Amino acid sequence: MQGLLLQLSALDADAEHAVRVIGFFDQLVADRVSVETLLRMTAALAECPVGITASARGLSLRAKPDGTPEAGEAPPSARVRELPDGTVVWLHRTGSPLPLDEMLLERFAITAAILLNHARLPLPDLGDPALVELALSEDAGEAERSRALHLMELNPASPVRVIAIAIAITTDTTAIADVVTALGGRAAGIRHAPLGTVHAALVTGPEPVPPQLPAGTRLGIGPVSPAIDAPRAWRQARIALRFATDCDPVSRSDELGAAVVLAERIRAEDIAGLPDVVALDRLVEEPTGPDTLLILDALCAQDSVRKAAVAVHRHHSTVAARLTHAETVLGFGVTSPAGRFRLKLALVLRHLRDSA
Repeated sequence: MQGLLLQLSALDADAEHAVRVIGFFDQLVADRVSVETLLRMTAALAECPVGITASARGLSLRAKPDGTPEAGEAPPSARVRELPDGTVVWLHRTGSPLPLDEMLLERFAITAAILLNHARLPLPDLGDPALVELALSEDAGEAERSRALHLMELNPASPVRVIAIAIAITTDTTAIADVVTALGGRAAGIRHAPLGTVHAALVTGPEPVPPQLPAGTRLGIGPVSPAIDAPRAWRQARIALRFATDCDPVSRSDELGAAVVLAERIRAEDIAGLPDVVALDRLVEEPTGPDTLLILDALCAQDSVRKAAVAVHRHHSTVAARLTHAETVLGFGVTSPAGRFRLKLALVLRHLRDSA
């Protein structure tokens, strides 16, 4: 079907060819396709950008011939059709219009009106948690996501940042409320909801990293992206969260670089048998193991043993003794740059294994 409009228009715009265009849209109605599919297939047929804007529904989507739907308004020079309810469909062709453009736009409008009435959209009385979950869901279509964002007073094209919040006791609503309050709360443009064992926050405006987090709290901060792309940002925020530790509780996906590959590609079973990780497991099983692990983590975050001791509030001699013992169990020195890199890699891999 791709390129049909151009082929037909190159011949003429007689009734036979117009009927084929009508049949194309009638089939979409019969199949009850999604709004996203309607956009994608119409753009492929027209071989130019098309879109739907339904302000009352919070819907503002467009599609290119070779791409998936995305948030976006109609260009000023687009040709439009307005439906009785205020919904607008548009077509934007550079250069001279084709003979069948008017027919396509008319049938596009009729089809959109029918499919929008059947579209599965969130109800207006949904609260923020349900809307946040829908906005971050990879299973939801762009139309549903756009509607959810609209009900949260967010423009689908507006830049947002998604934050994954992990708290030691995820059912502690007071602790969760404290973190959200520290981040700025609803007044600062934050919508949040629990998603499994992790709390999700949609943030507009500057990154709201608080100066001090409650004990046991970790944050994974995703990249800034258009609100309509929130599921992708949520996935990256959860990856970042896996790199957050007690010593470094805030992890940003923008700063992970090549380390992202570790979280995406390496399986827990690949990590389990690594000698350095096995040695760390042996250390943790000792009576002072958790404290030793905290010291090792602090050493990687600092550039000297003394600074690590200050960071974990331990005496320098205590830290030095623990490190000496750790080196014996690990089988390599941890105070040189190469040793700290090897240690950090082992700590990260162990952490990823446990957070998988």
